[in-house]
Amino acid sequence: MSAADEGPASPEPIDAILLKVLEAVPFHLTTDGGVEAARKRFRDLPRRPLHPEVQAEDRAIDGPAGKIALRVYRPPLESQDPPPVVVFIHGGGWAVGDLDSYDGEARTHAVAAGAVVVSVDYRLAPEHPYPAAVDDVWAATQWVAAHADELGVDAERLAVAGDSAGGNLAAVVAMLARDAGGPPIRFQLLWYPATTWDTSLPSFTENADAPILGGGAVAGLSRWYLGELAGNLHLADMPATLAPARAQTLADLAPAYIAVAGHDPLRDDGIRYAELLTAAGVPVELHNAQTLIHGYLGYAGVVPAATEAMERGLSALRDALHS
Repeated sequence: MSAADEGPASPEPIDAILLKVLEAVPFHLTTDGGVEAARKRFRDLPRRPLHPEVQAEDRAIDGPAGKIALRVYRPPLESQDPPPVVVFIHGGGWAVGDLDSYDGEARTHAVAAGAVVVSVDYRLAPEHPYPAAVDDVWAATQWVAAHADELGVDAERLAVAGDSAGGNLAAVVAMLARDAGGPPIRFQLLWYPATTWDTSLPSFTENADAPILGGGAVAGLSRWYLGELAGNLHLADMPATLAPARAQTLADLAPAYIAVAGHDPLRDDGIRYAELLTAAGVPVELHNAQTLIHGYLGYAGVVPAATEAMERGLSALRDALHS
């Protein structure tokens, strides 16, 4: 499937099972009450323990501004060959989320991809605005590649994956790796990423009041991440490490799977990035889960439509790493 196969979202309603779950466990990603309140709301969401068979080890590496915490996940693997490795970058608007709140997603990526997953606990805004998160995830990716033997992984089969803000950072890492001449990135898995920062796209208006993530949250979280740049940075002047869609060229980037959701302000952002990558000759698979919302990975295993959408992306990741 190419980017061209996935046109604009249809006006399909939100999945009925998902609506029942949202009614039972309401949650909105919002900056109301300040960053500590936002982090607590996200941290307190109910989460199911997943894949206890995956071994997890916490590590700390030297970063550009101190230690960066990593968590290394090792699923049971049949082959004795070094497995591929995925650098996983969590979402949360660059301001919330951590290794623990994304433990289930990291384990699921490890099992589904048949890969070692390294989850990165990058510095968060507003205390550490852009480019702190970029600096940390780029340093972590370089460390993983340089320490492949120590980790027991195949550095030639290195992928990046992330959701939402993590999708933005994963796309940025793929670009930095291309521009630096390595480490070579085999694949980028971008779950409902923020890539253009263009809020004039139709989905930002259509889904301004969508569940989980609305227009107000997009604006507030963006201000936190931009810090002193907020209000002073015009769209045309945004660096590619903030808005990867604005790079001078997108040629020669790693193949990508871009997942978007019909009822997400960021829907058209991801679609636009897929179109731009395709135009630059980058192989792209775009999937629009038309009945789902931003953050649907968190509902996989509970909402069948979310499970199916997640499995599609993870299957693409596995195929890319094991082909």
